Amino acid sequence: MRSPRKWLVWVVGIFCLCLGPSVVLLPSQEPPALTFHLRDITSNAGIQFRHDNAASPDMFLLETIGGGCAWLDYDRDGWLDLFLVQSSSTPSYQPSEPLRNVLYRNQRDGTFVNVGQKVGLGDITSTFGMGAAVGDFDNDGDPDLYVTGFPRSLFYRNDDGRFVDITESAGVTNAGQWGTSAGFFDYDNDGWLDLIVVNYMAWGYEKNFGCGLPKPGYRTYCHPDMFPGVPPTLYHNNGDGTFTDLTRAAGLDTFEGKGLGVVMADYDNDGWVDIFQANDAVRNFLFRNNGDGTFTDVSFEAGVAYGEDGDAEAGMGTDFGDYDRDGFLDIFVTHLDMELHRLFRNSKEGFFTDYTRASHLARQTNFLSGFGTKFVDIDNDGWLDILQINGHILPNINLYNSHVEYAEPKILWLNQGNGTFRNVSEQLGPDFLRPAVGRGLCLADLDNDGDVDFAVANNGEPAQLWLNEGGNRNNWLALTLIGTKSNRDAVGARVTVVADAISQTQQKVGGGSYLSASDPRLYFGLGKAPRVSLLRVVWPSGVVDELKDVPVNQLLVLREGDGHASLPEQPEAAKEH
Repeated sequence: MRSPRKWLVWVVGIFCLCLGPSVVLLPSQEPPALTFHLRDITSNAGIQFRHDNAASPDMFLLETIGGGCAWLDYDRDGWLDLFLVQSSSTPSYQPSEPLRNVLYRNQRDGTFVNVGQKVGLGDITSTFGMGAAVGDFDNDGDPDLYVTGFPRSLFYRNDDGRFVDITESAGVTNAGQWGTSAGFFDYDNDGWLDLIVVNYMAWGYEKNFGCGLPKPGYRTYCHPDMFPGVPPTLYHNNGDGTFTDLTRAAGLDTFEGKGLGVVMADYDNDGWVDIFQANDAVRNFLFRNNGDGTFTDVSFEAGVAYGEDGDAEAGMGTDFGDYDRDGFLDIFVTHLDMELHRLFRNSKEGFFTDYTRASHLARQTNFLSGFGTKFVDIDNDGWLDILQINGHILPNINLYNSHVEYAEPKILWLNQGNGTFRNVSEQLGPDFLRPAVGRGLCLADLDNDGDVDFAVANNGEPAQLWLNEGGNRNNWLALTLIGTKSNRDAVGARVTVVADAISQTQQKVGGGSYLSASDPRLYFGLGKAPRVSLLRVVWPSGVVDELKDVPVNQLLVLREGDGHASLPEQPEAAKEH
């Protein structure tokens, strides 16, 4: 057995290296007032889900990693519904009642009702649930659902609002693996969504160790260094309801990572969707799509294998987003405490530069462990902000480091429009700052009012639902893309919006955040711009659609090749709550 001090060395050992250069005091001046507020509406909305992490004296590492959440309009009524992933029993933990995943149907009045059992999503006896991915894999117009876990994953086909378990017949069990984050994307541009599942490590109940200091109360979950890494699993969609594992054929089978986060987008704008995988305690992977069904690892030459300090960090959540509005996607990655949450700026020439310190994201976050994260324009001012969910992995971390707590507050970084971010968390009040053991983060405009709300999945704690109030004081445009020649979800499409001579670009990404899936619509904040002068969509197929003089404050639907947008089929105005 490895030394029980290994975990302590990992958690505390780099304290002196990270603390000094990254803690910078903000000026002692009154910050600008916020134009929006984030309100916890969990109870009023009827969300009663509590994640059970199956905590036991054996401290299986599995207990502290999940869980995730996902938004999907499962019944196609124009309102997004919320799926939350539950765990399961273990050899050391048998719950008094069966544990079930839940699906909360949006009642369109600010409340939700659990329909998980009714629609076929409740049973999870075969897997310890982790995360969720959403995608219309069969191009039939309704979202399907993939649930990752250990020692296998689950796949549900949506048949007009009822889910059917097709894991075995579709060939996507991911058997024997600890699947964490996953996402759908069309890597070969054949019009069908493929699936990637990132796997954490070669772990099993029989491989559990007693880690931590050898005295009462100091036992900990074991460090990932104690277990071998494993490759991701890449499933190719055959277009007939089945998938084929093409991990080896794609050239991914030799990359033994410890994957926790994954996001797919075309970072170099060459028309082919690439893969970024955030790894825990080993280097990150950036797989460039070669356009022939294979990928090349360009992590080192692209500058994203490590941060600027040159060390492997505890990569967890990740996302792509064009925070500086230069038309190229940048990368954000969350890490454990005593490490920095990294922002990699896209140089437009195939490599990235670590802008964490230059962007002010290194300030005052050393003692927070980040998990779920997303780029989001929370105040619709036209600049992407960063929302980050935090929580440590050790319930007793305070015994090892008195500066660090298990439950931690959230962070909202507001984009200042000059390449820097400002932490506005304290201005959002005590509810937002209330500590939790945060894991999954999924975004959605749950009330269709034009500003982005979000849900949080916490480990061993109740889930939370947050309403954005006032983000729509600025103008906005939301877009649903429907592929015809391209995959129906339009993953990989690049959208440019020009308003008041200011250009913004977003991509329809696959995956993102941590164990979670967000609103499939693209939201553009427009500030005070009265109209959109140009809306341009470059589809994965190469088809280009352009619209001019588009009214703002609209939920629009654009079908590939039509060259015009329309209102959604259910344009009912959002109700106040």
